[in-house]
Amino acid sequence: MRQPLVAGNWKMNGSKAFVAELLMGIKASSGGIQATELAVCAPFPYLYLLEELLAGTPIRYGAQDVAFENDGAFTGQVSVKMLKDFGCHYVIIGHSERRQFNAETDAMIARKYAQAIANELTPILCVGESLTERQQGQTEAIVARHLDAVIELNGVDALAKGVIAYEPVWAIGTGLTATPEQAQEVHAFLRTRIAAHSQPVASQVRILYGGSMKSNNALELIMQPDIDGGLIGGASLKADEFLAICQAGDAAVKATAV
Repeated sequence: MRQPLVAGNWKMNGSKAFVAELLMGIKASSGGIQATELAVCAPFPYLYLLEELLAGTPIRYGAQDVAFENDGAFTGQVSVKMLKDFGCHYVIIGHSERRQFNAETDAMIARKYAQAIANELTPILCVGESLTERQQGQTEAIVARHLDAVIELNGVDALAKGVIAYEPVWAIGTGLTATPEQAQEVHAFLRTRIAAHSQPVASQVRILYGGSMKSNNALELIMQPDIDGGLIGGASLKADEFLAICQAGDAAVKATAV
């Protein structure tokens, strides 16, 4: 079994006081997590707090976006080198909200992926379909397009240097969740598509589920053979809930080892 990863995506939430309290809560109770990797991805202004408060812990952290250029006249953008300067390990790339509200294209996202791996930052590549696309039977075509754009620019071996997150857009912040069977079906499709290029990469790459995973459904989802953890939105803003999802990752590892 691949090591589960549970990564929090705080989105545009928080304040200095909130972030400090949340991180202290996660730190205080994370010692019991043995087999699952923990990570949090924060808004840019709070990266300094992650650097300070997570120093000396195994909890990794990152940002929610990055520019596709290293430096230059790109007002308002944040480069990979800047993220590395704050000790970031992860960066979320291609989240559906960036695609929808910031008009990010597959080509732009593929370039961001390239910047991340060239600078030894681990990208979490988001792929996923809207409710309309699912109802029209386009799920596989959409996630394949998102995935193929990265492979075409960077090569399939680049996927081994990142993480993939399947986020059904219709299940983000809506309270809806794909059933474990629905989620597994898409995860298996993604792994099979990668395997067509490289079986070793397909076996290695972690694919997270990113659609309203919570403590009450995390274990059943992570127990699926191709689901390797979660990219957690709202539930990552509550230390107890986030850690309960991490504990589900540990439980899944224990169950599969028996």
